[in-house]
Amino acid sequence: MSQLLKSKNIIITGASRGIGKRIANLFAQQGANIAFTHISSEEEVRKLEQELQKYGTKVKAFKSDASSFDAAHKLADDVLKEFESIDVLVNNAGITKDNLLMRMSEEDFDRVMSVNMKSVFNLTKAVLKPMLKSRNGSIINMSSVVGVKGNAGQSNYSASKAAIIGFTKSIALELGSRNIRCNAIAPGFIETEMTQALPLETVQQWSSQIPLQRGGSVDDVANTSLFLASDLSSYVTGQVINVCGGMLT
Repeated sequence: MSQLLKSKNIIITGASRGIGKRIANLFAQQGANIAFTHISSEEEVRKLEQELQKYGTKVKAFKSDASSFDAAHKLADDVLKEFESIDVLVNNAGITKDNLLMRMSEEDFDRVMSVNMKSVFNLTKAVLKPMLKSRNGSIINMSSVVGVKGNAGQSNYSASKAAIIGFTKSIALELGSRNIRCNAIAPGFIETEMTQALPLETVQQWSSQIPLQRGGSVDDVANTSLFLASDLSSYVTGQVINVCGGMLT
């Protein structure tokens, strides 16, 4: 089968681990040139760069804080210089600072909103000009099932992920006439480095509420991202795809 993303130039934020790392890997396998952002250790990032370069496409890491408006615009400029166009943006960077509202600090609320939601605004605005110029583009925003249904102890995270959904639908309406698509993915309980730290009892409790009776894998989210980044989804925009094993059914 031919590569689904051959020669597409793609920005992925927060790709040094978990879901972002798996998306970067799959996209490189599918022929994409990849610019990925990180704020982690240089050694870890160089390793990932080399890992992705083995697929024979152009790969470059950029140390950039997606929650900074200026940094996002500088990133887009740097990527354009290096790659000449931006075809796909995957807004994946995100953090959690969970707590019950009565114990949540203003700082924890603001930081989660800034990294999770404002970063989506920053990067989307930053790639707008090149996408409008080429009259082509796919923007993929990582939301969450808790952005759809809420979750006790995660009011900041839920609010940020719900805001991403509203933003996604609005951008799809604004940019559809220019052939720029914008969709969101809402992962459910996905097994990553973060969930490995959870007690087994918690994982079992989550799994029992899922019709497919298991957590999802990073591959499940990466495969959905591949569909949205590729021309297979050329008539799909403004949608929220729940990758949750039926949890929201």
